[in-house]
Amino acid sequence: MTNLVTGGNGFVGAAVVRALLARGERVRAFVRPGSDRQNLAGLDAEIAEGDITVSESLAPAMSGCRAVFHVAADYRIWVPDPENMNRTNIEGSVNVIEAAAAAGVDRVVYTSSVATLGLHADGRPANEETPVSIADMTGTYKRSKYRAEIAVGERARKLGLDVVTVNPSTPIGPGDFKPTPTGRIIVDAAAGRIPAYVDTGLNVVHVDDVAEGHLLALEKGHLGERYILGGEDLTLREILAFVAAQTGRKPPSVRLPHRVVIPVAFLAEAWARLAAVEPRVTLDAVRMSAKRMYFSSEKARQELGYQSRPPVEAIAAAVGWFREHHYL
Repeated sequence: MTNLVTGGNGFVGAAVVRALLARGERVRAFVRPGSDRQNLAGLDAEIAEGDITVSESLAPAMSGCRAVFHVAADYRIWVPDPENMNRTNIEGSVNVIEAAAAAGVDRVVYTSSVATLGLHADGRPANEETPVSIADMTGTYKRSKYRAEIAVGERARKLGLDVVTVNPSTPIGPGDFKPTPTGRIIVDAAAGRIPAYVDTGLNVVHVDDVAEGHLLALEKGHLGERYILGGEDLTLREILAFVAAQTGRKPPSVRLPHRVVIPVAFLAEAWARLAAVEPRVTLDAVRMSAKRMYFSSEKARQELGYQSRPPVEAIAAAVGWFREHHYL
């Protein structure tokens, strides 16, 4: 039987494709027509073209599939038109659930994000049960993923579909062609373009560990449950120091108060709208950085057997990949 991976050419999606192929599984990658497929080059994966926002394109892609990994999403911290992101992340996800139910697949592994989870003000690692509401969601991306996770759960229960949700933290590593917002931090730091930092923190994980977590969720996840797929908690200063160690540069030593960065982000967004480009610094990113985004993967470890490698290895892999592909 075949496994369908939506967004199979994306950063996380391609890692899931590689992990499935490494286990000898048959894989069908669902990609948009005309999309960049560098991540699938040389892989023995079948290609199915379509768009998750176009429901009729999903049925033929799911034909004969035993499982669906719904990884496709619009992952950007800033967008000029929020409706496009909502259409992809919310409506598109519901379309995938409905198509999977109609196709009779055994299980869907839905890729959400730690962006949908609560945070502790004192920086303690949060888990799947940390209280949260839509009011805690900063920005279009977090709100869209929060609403999508709820919509997926409700639709799956109504249709009687077996769905397990995974919540990756901050994946880095090979295959980040766009790159993602976190990947841009790695690239800019490696290129010496980050002269200062703010006091924040992230949970960093190798993208291949996240992919293995998806497969474990398929095999061992409990119906209706969600699992954080993370690595280790690091301050931004520690992340930048690890990147500097890989490039022979000195890490930034100047810490900027958040209030100083806000007007910079405001001007960057204003220029981005005029120039039709994506800003390097956004208001939502600055607001999110006011808290340390730390998470525990203990539930995934206990119930799935999930493991992650040290963050220095993930950062080294990311820097090496960006160097090899001439981003530096």
